[in-house]
Amino acid sequence: MEYNEIFKELKNKIYRPVYFLYGDEPYFIDRITNYIHQNALPEAERSFNQTVLYGKDTTIEEVINAARRYPMISNHQVVIIKEAQNINNLKPLLHYLEKPQKSTILVFNYKYKNIDKRTKVYKALKDKAVLFESQKIQEHKIPLWISKYLTAKEVKISDEAAALLAEYLGNDLNKITHELEKLFIALPQGKSNIDPADIERNIGISKDYNVFELNKALAEKNVVKANIIINHFAKNPNENPLPKIIGSLYYFFSKVLGYHFVNKRDSPREIAAAIKVNPKMTWQYKNASQKYDANKLARIIGYLREYDLKSKGLNNTGTPDGELLRELIFKILH
Repeated sequence: MEYNEIFKELKNKIYRPVYFLYGDEPYFIDRITNYIHQNALPEAERSFNQTVLYGKDTTIEEVINAARRYPMISNHQVVIIKEAQNINNLKPLLHYLEKPQKSTILVFNYKYKNIDKRTKVYKALKDKAVLFESQKIQEHKIPLWISKYLTAKEVKISDEAAALLAEYLGNDLNKITHELEKLFIALPQGKSNIDPADIERNIGISKDYNVFELNKALAEKNVVKANIIINHFAKNPNENPLPKIIGSLYYFFSKVLGYHFVNKRDSPREIAAAIKVNPKMTWQYKNASQKYDANKLARIIGYLREYDLKSKGLNNTGTPDGELLRELIFKILH
């Protein structure tokens, strides 16, 4: 089942006997688990009919024994297995899945790991349980995810602000939502939109001096603006570590290079899908591709690899990161 389908059922108080939630993205797994934990039973019944076990401290046999118990003066009991990825052998679960206890809601919180899809256990879970794979969201889709998350809370965010957050926070959804919750609290009463100034004021990411703005300046070959930004970076190396800057530049210029090889007759959305970028930002890669031909971009990728190694001490006799950054940006622009 998909995440939205599961939540729709849960909010309608439709609970299934077994949930197996697994994958690399903990955010969705924890949200489903926590919702069941907090809502499947009335608070007064939880002390009697809700059990939380931990995979590193239990066996699958103990899990099954707990699941086969009958609830006390209630229609249901809840058994939640946290860190279920630490259970060594899931094979005995096959017998339970053949005839699960209907009065039990059994939840496996199986994070940071995938289950082998060739096994009988996986096939049985797919057939008999709610099986949900929680996958990492690709970084270029994070700005859209942020926008949708906020829309659900009746708050809007500008495309630039969403891109800025994604640039600095990556695709760690727990970290992103934590920062967004801080923004909700800090927004003035009656304000229902978030812009880069709000992010700078409340999260500490400068709206003017950040890698997102550096990418824009380089895309436009704006030498003055690019140098103002990197001079700020050089003065604040702890806030703007060189490896992180190089990683962002590598991502940006590799997408610009990819733009050279797409079908220009395709729609912006099709082009964005081909090079794996946010559709709302396709224009930036298009503009940059007009400033840098494919040969120059190949050389830039080479410079980025070279300076990434230098930032880590290879072929570097002690040049400060600020100077390395200035050298790199000079080579990119000229």
